[in-house]
Amino acid sequence: MSERQNLLRNLPAVDRVLREPDIQSLADQLPPAVLAEAVQSRIACLRQQLVAGGTESIDKTSLTPAAIAQCAAIYCLDILKPSLRKVINATGTLLHTNLGRAPLAPEALRAIHDVAAGYSTLEMDMSNGKRGERFSHVESLLCRLTGAEAALVVNNNAGAVLLALTALGRGQEAIVSRGELVEIGGAFRIPEVMEAGGVKLREVGSTNRTHLRDYESAIGEETAILLKVHTSNYRIVGFSGEVTSAELVELGREHQLVVMEDLGSGLLSDLSSYGLCPEPTVSEVVGSGVDVVTFSGDKLLGGPQAGLIVGRKDLVRKIAKHPLARALRIDKLTLAALEATLRLYLQPHRAQSEIPVLAMFAADPQSQRVRCEDLCRRLQEHNVAARVELVEDVSRVGGGAMPLTELPDWAIAIWPHQMSVTELAERLRGYVPALIARTRHDALLVNLRAVFSAEDYLLTRLLLSALQGEDHC
Repeated sequence: MSERQNLLRNLPAVDRVLREPDIQSLADQLPPAVLAEAVQSRIACLRQQLVAGGTESIDKTSLTPAAIAQCAAIYCLDILKPSLRKVINATGTLLHTNLGRAPLAPEALRAIHDVAAGYSTLEMDMSNGKRGERFSHVESLLCRLTGAEAALVVNNNAGAVLLALTALGRGQEAIVSRGELVEIGGAFRIPEVMEAGGVKLREVGSTNRTHLRDYESAIGEETAILLKVHTSNYRIVGFSGEVTSAELVELGREHQLVVMEDLGSGLLSDLSSYGLCPEPTVSEVVGSGVDVVTFSGDKLLGGPQAGLIVGRKDLVRKIAKHPLARALRIDKLTLAALEATLRLYLQPHRAQSEIPVLAMFAADPQSQRVRCEDLCRRLQEHNVAARVELVEDVSRVGGGAMPLTELPDWAIAIWPHQMSVTELAERLRGYVPALIARTRHDALLVNLRAVFSAEDYLLTRLLLSALQGEDHC
């Protein structure tokens, strides 16, 4: 009998490996079928390697029951690791869509806990004990903060746009500038949203320039809506021009048409003093006379994912009564977080200090440099196998908002000696919590603007563990 046949014959049985301590230690955490599947998978992998490559292709110590159990246990530990888990965001992108956009204020987290831990007034009118409307918890707040007559909240802004267009223009026509036919995250496009809502699209103008006369000449018997879309995730520069909200409002009044504007990011307070590009606030757009305004909750507003609709009372009520509103309604936990976030805006100084993304916008570059210098020194004190330097950097808003804005910043650049920067980044992504940073050239860039100060020590430990070659932290 050949050595390969002998090794194949002597591969341990599944039940033998299941008795090993590494597997037994997981018996109270995972079902027996999952443990058996992990062991079977490892044995099948070893058998395939032996058949395909012979005895030279495999370390014979890996064929023992203990070694197989150890590998299977590592696989099982990955199953126990939550897929949706905490991440330390060291990318310098504040509203990172892939990392969940805006982190919530402590007040919002407390509101979520209070509502989730028991029962709540979600749909009860406490004045008469009868059924109420869930969005009523934030309607008065939104009206006070934006100057609108009425407000409605759904699960995200794409849903808000879809619902408003469907309720106000289904079977009719909406006129929109070619330069505003935006594509949002996940390849969803405004024309496709309009089509899904049964609204006919009428494009006017050109990609870079649209005039008021373009809208006016396109108005016909089927026209119901003049739609303006704020290009929050890109900018057209150079020889360009667009029609203002006020100009569209005047045209809409003349022809008795609904004027609707999708702001996308949804800014409640002016942030230009922090070095951000000027952006229209919701109250400015409402003040210009736009009938219906839609915007996001988890971008510049700094709250949870939500689609907010504000505007004329009769139109918002019509939107709220549409059957689609039920399918897109906001859940109680998101509603609790949104209400708490909006309440902070009633006191601007509290909003600035307690809503994380607003505090990040206002962060002083010099204080960021000091934090980076401290991190650099801590890493160098441990004699890590890497070159570590303080470098100038920029932070970005992200989340499809303010694409031209670059906030002057600092970062730590790490050039690992014993692994590639790709391997270092991969190792950091595997930790719990994960650490996500940028790679540039052959260096890992660690930007601290979106890292909470309470996370600095943990971030240091994660970097040290990764640079020392540890797979788990």
